[in-house]
Amino acid sequence: MLYLVYIEASDLPGPADPGGMLELAPGLFLAETAQTRSQLYHAVKRRLRPDRLLVAPLADAPKFKGMAAGALTWLRGRGRAG
Repeated sequence: MLYLVYIEASDLPGPADPGGMLELAPGLFLAETAQTRSQLYHAVKRRLRPDRLLVAPLADAPKFKGMAAGALTWLRGRGRAG
């Protein structure tokens, strides 16, 4: 399943991926996982202790512009068109 994840935390890891997610923009991530939305939410919540957190499932790959370099390649590498 593909998820859109927004994390706002005072101590986020840098551009390195937090737990296998792709950072699209500061605090905005894509995650592909077999976990349920709840499992992913709680895993991120425990690991990063964010001030704000949103985890939303995506039915299809999102359309985007101006996001991090390599984002479309990341999606295509998982068999998803961007």
